[in-house]
Amino acid sequence: MLTFIGLGLYDERSVTVEGREALRAADRVFAEFYTSRLVGADVADLEAYHGVDVEVRDRAGVERDPEPILEAAADGDAAFLTAGDTMISTTHTDLRLRAEERGIDTRVIHGVTAQSAASSLTGLQNYRFGKATTLPFPYAHGGDDVPASVVETIEANRERGLHTVVYLDIKVGTGPSGPDPDHEEYMTADVAADLLAEGWADELAVAVARAGSPDAVVAADRLSALADREFGDPLHLLVIPGDLHHVEADALVGLADAPEALVEE
Repeated sequence: MLTFIGLGLYDERSVTVEGREALRAADRVFAEFYTSRLVGADVADLEAYHGVDVEVRDRAGVERDPEPILEAAADGDAAFLTAGDTMISTTHTDLRLRAEERGIDTRVIHGVTAQSAASSLTGLQNYRFGKATTLPFPYAHGGDDVPASVVETIEANRERGLHTVVYLDIKVGTGPSGPDPDHEEYMTADVAADLLAEGWADELAVAVARAGSPDAVVAADRLSALADREFGDPLHLLVIPGDLHHVEADALVGLADAPEALVEE
């Protein structure tokens, strides 16, 4: 059996009860933290709290060399952990398909995701969100601007009146000059807002910082204004709202301190 377990958003306690039981019962436990991470816990915290040894795999160790994970699942019960929900990344769908092809039973125990938390924290209705996008560091796509794919996604959603979740780039093990095992970098909401403000300076946006933590921050304002603020430790994301229902507008004012005149535009 290979069990994919989403750890949720914050620390070693954010996993569901079902996930906790499966994690502790596994013969071997693997994890990756290059797609996301727990902001309130490290690997040692996970190991101590759950009484397990966690084998952390890098991207190559999951995508190109998954054999140790598959062998462990073929011989016993293996757990594969990520922050959030394990099936948000297509990488892990590929791993699940590889296991199924070898006759290994699989199951998924879901965790809270950043997108569902963004909807809950901002008060923006989840069914009014369109396609999400990821804003990379400029060096990661070889330019100094916002990639056309990001602009196209936001504009397409705005034309349909839909909100856009903009995930912010994470670089773990890879830096500006290439592979670097010591490199760990997280784009912040102010940096993202500054990049996006080049095209939408006066547009409303919502910064969400440390969703799932006791000190989560939700702040709504013009992109140009958000670019001048600091939001503290990662992880961060941005939401670009589309058309606002009056309840959503009230929520942004009441929950995210949006200027009333801005949500009424």
